[in-house]
Amino acid sequence: MMELIAQLKKDAVAVVNKLYNQQVDATIIKIDKTPPEFTGELTLVIFPFVKISKKNPEVTANEIGEALMAVNSTIAGFNVVKGFLNISFTDVYWSGVLQHIHNTKNYGILAATGKKVVLEYCGPNTNKPLHLGHVRNVLLGYAAANILAAAGHEVHKVNILNDRGIAICKSMVAYERNGNGSTPASTGIKGDHFVGNYYIEFAKIHEAEMAALIAAGKTKEEAEKNTPIYLAAQEMLRKWEAGDAAVLDLWNTMNSWVYEGFGVTYQKIGIDFEKEYKESEFYLHGKKMVQEGLTQGAFFKKEDGSIWVDLTSDGLDQKVLLRADGTSMYITQDMGVAEARYGDFKMDTSVYVVANEQDYHFKVLKLVLQKLGRPYGDGIYHLSYGMVDLPEGKMKSREGTVVDADDLMSEMTEEAKSFLAASEKSTAFNETEKQVLAEQIGLSALKYFILKVDPKKRILFNPKESIDLQGHTGPFIQYSYARIQSIFRKLAENGLNEFRLNGTDLLPAEKSLIVNIYQYPGVIQSAADNYSPAEVANYIYNLAKQFNSFYAEHSITKAESADKQHLRAIIAGQTAYILKHGLMLLGIQSPERM
Repeated sequence: MMELIAQLKKDAVAVVNKLYNQQVDATIIKIDKTPPEFTGELTLVIFPFVKISKKNPEVTANEIGEALMAVNSTIAGFNVVKGFLNISFTDVYWSGVLQHIHNTKNYGILAATGKKVVLEYCGPNTNKPLHLGHVRNVLLGYAAANILAAAGHEVHKVNILNDRGIAICKSMVAYERNGNGSTPASTGIKGDHFVGNYYIEFAKIHEAEMAALIAAGKTKEEAEKNTPIYLAAQEMLRKWEAGDAAVLDLWNTMNSWVYEGFGVTYQKIGIDFEKEYKESEFYLHGKKMVQEGLTQGAFFKKEDGSIWVDLTSDGLDQKVLLRADGTSMYITQDMGVAEARYGDFKMDTSVYVVANEQDYHFKVLKLVLQKLGRPYGDGIYHLSYGMVDLPEGKMKSREGTVVDADDLMSEMTEEAKSFLAASEKSTAFNETEKQVLAEQIGLSALKYFILKVDPKKRILFNPKESIDLQGHTGPFIQYSYARIQSIFRKLAENGLNEFRLNGTDLLPAEKSLIVNIYQYPGVIQSAADNYSPAEVANYIYNLAKQFNSFYAEHSITKAESADKQHLRAIIAGQTAYILKHGLMLLGIQSPERM
């Protein structure tokens, strides 16, 4: 579609200049896809030319339409709706487009740009398992990385492990108090869940000790910071920073349990990373960068010894980078990691997939790196996304009210099993096939429900709604793909395995599908430019819906002629290819049978 628009824009400039003896700038030419309620494939907006033509929009549109038909033989006709010129192209042109697509290997994959992108996603804390909020993060990050790669960029997927700080020490001190030497292996509990249980245990002990202090006359604020277990966690953090051998040994042991558990979850949900960075290994380098900025005059020190950056001229405020006692801030480790990544990848763009609660943080990070004169500062991009809510309300890790990622995936698989059990086709699969299919459908339902929404919008997740085969869901797209594969199996049974375009006459519904298929590379480009997997998700849903409507009216296996059968088989094949490829970009598998 991009090539067609470019040619029409070039022709529009030429005819307008000739018609009205002007030299118009191509930037005033606005061409959109024609809305589905009107006839045509592309629409030229006429209003910018009215002052030039000195005629009303309808007359101007008709003059330009006639002139375009005279210079462009691929234009079949046009119609005018107020100030909009809707243009239709010939069946010969669209048949040629379909032939080109049919002959193109890896259709939709764009040419290499030479641009390097590092995309950070996931970013878990090592004191608890992944939950529903992380699920949106990892699905969005993985899909965005795939789409950026399809758009021709060199993409490196990385993770940051938040493996230090008071929250980590809370799990450690609760384990020291009540763990009694147990392990994930001895209890049969997955490692990240095992450690996460002690984070919840800390909160319970803390609440009980707070209540005792309040009963003894302390205020809630005083009690919160003075419970024995909280003071023990603070002391453990001090020992960790001082390099205490026993604390470091416990820290390494508990983190190793968590990493093993994370690995299982990553594999199950279908994501991966090229490299993982640990906060503990880079926060000290970040502190050196802060001192460097102070020496350069980019930052300033207050009387208490804390180091700040003044961002008031940038529309923000003053931001502390190092506390008075010399301890680092969250931004400090991000500075150190950014430096390390540039050394590893020399990236043009650094994409951070982080919830919109951190919008301010990434504005500050970008400005701080720019003030330090780092070459990668300008390329900081925050892929900000909205939170995920449940019908029951907001999740809270410390209260154990989160929706665990592992439990959620298991629940979705069970929902899919129930669906398959009720299906009349369930007897066509053995038990192993049913299990695999249930996992594919369940994950598709989860992933698509989240990815079809614009990243910036908040989501209310509803598991049952996500698995409807007739709705705006991943399983509907999977079913549409499997349905086309069934058509080809029937064609093969009749000896038809290769198809050729022999005619150029197209029914409106055939032409409309070809036009939609032609738009796929442009959808990938737009989704990459906007860091929005939702654009791919909604495109493939609409394509699947359009194909199903077409197939309900126009048979392929019993087409009215051999030429029509070949034409429709090629259209169906390209539709199936795009559905499978689009689902793959979203991290969703495409079953051959459903």
